[in-house]
Amino acid sequence: MPALCLFGAQWGDEGKGKIIDALASQTDVVVRYQGGANAGHTVVVGDQKYVLHLVPSGVLHAGKVNVIANGVAVDPLKLCEELDALAARGVHVDARRLRVSARAHVIFEHHRNLDVLAERLRGSDKLGTTGRGIGPAYADKAARSGLRIADLLDRAHLEARLNAVLIEKNALRERLYGEAPLDPRQQIERYAAIAERLRPFVGDTGEELRQAYRDGKGLLFEAAQGAMLDVDHGTYPFVTSSNTGVDGIPSGAGFPARWLDAALGIAKAYCTRVGEGPFPTEDHGPDGVRLREQGNEYGATTGRPRRCGWLDVPALRYALDLNGADGWILTNLDVLSGFPRIRVGVGYRLGKQRLARFPAELHSIDALEPEFVDRPGWDDDLTGARSFSDLPAKARDYVEWIEAQVGYPIRMISIGPARDQLFPRDSRPIWPARR
Repeated sequence: MPALCLFGAQWGDEGKGKIIDALASQTDVVVRYQGGANAGHTVVVGDQKYVLHLVPSGVLHAGKVNVIANGVAVDPLKLCEELDALAARGVHVDARRLRVSARAHVIFEHHRNLDVLAERLRGSDKLGTTGRGIGPAYADKAARSGLRIADLLDRAHLEARLNAVLIEKNALRERLYGEAPLDPRQQIERYAAIAERLRPFVGDTGEELRQAYRDGKGLLFEAAQGAMLDVDHGTYPFVTSSNTGVDGIPSGAGFPARWLDAALGIAKAYCTRVGEGPFPTEDHGPDGVRLREQGNEYGATTGRPRRCGWLDVPALRYALDLNGADGWILTNLDVLSGFPRIRVGVGYRLGKQRLARFPAELHSIDALEPEFVDRPGWDDDLTGARSFSDLPAKARDYVEWIEAQVGYPIRMISIGPARDQLFPRDSRPIWPARR
């Protein structure tokens, strides 16, 4: 079986959780390789809705192995809360179904505190983080002062390392932010206790993944955030702190890049963004409000209302190019029902210059003016469609037109949150042949 990556091809919130859940039934292992509990993947099973933050989206399928790989910033307290919440709903996850990398870096309480305090200090220049401690944890990883899951499992080692770290973090809390210091003893006891609970789940997940692939198992790699939030290739500095696409897999999962068989992007039929940062096709008028309400566009992790606007073709093409996509999956097509006019961004204006591509080299893209093409809308309810031919003619025309504009084939279409509201674009198989 092949190894496939599913990545967000916009600014996140593209519906990745649903797509991963749908395809997880056809694979063996689902792998989360970047991000942290700042992600929120929503999966609907029957009349039940699950919001997953750290546990991979294959967890709702019996018999699937779910891996939190080394590139994920793991808040062990949040992970255990999530496992408890799943168990309370009848989803019991043991060490055969969930594997956690010993090399994954740990988000501590001081990371979450400093994330919130730094945003407060930035004032009007805030980045719009979720306050979950992701950035500070990755910063410590790069500075080689972070602790990994493996470090929690040796009590003496944990005490020595965390005591040393808290000297610096408490100095920051007191002298820069005017906050009381954290009690090192209390912190050590808390994380030593949670480590014992996680111990059975911990292992060398990179080796486990490589062996699974050698054994012919299917692997599905799950990105947590969208390509336009990639720390290297997104709208920096309004990005997340990790590599969000295919480029994050070799380092974030210990899985060789040459072994990946295919990658598919996921994008909405319009665009949304949470938090600060540039958003060229954002609609500040009544259409943007209507998109938010019809699409229920509120953050799964924070509950914040998402900024809404129209599909940005150059940005989507850039994301698919960047990740070497074999195609993409179109979601939320049903949300556009009832709009008499559907706008699509096909380029930008920068002063007198017209740009047909996303200008990733600019230090700021705030000065871009979008160039729109208007397409006819439709009034039909799409949620009952189960094939491309079931869609009304104007919806099919819209799909075919944006497919041609983007230049990458659409492989599947989603027209609602339920598992059965997803169908292939045509007769081509979704899963690639193994290389």
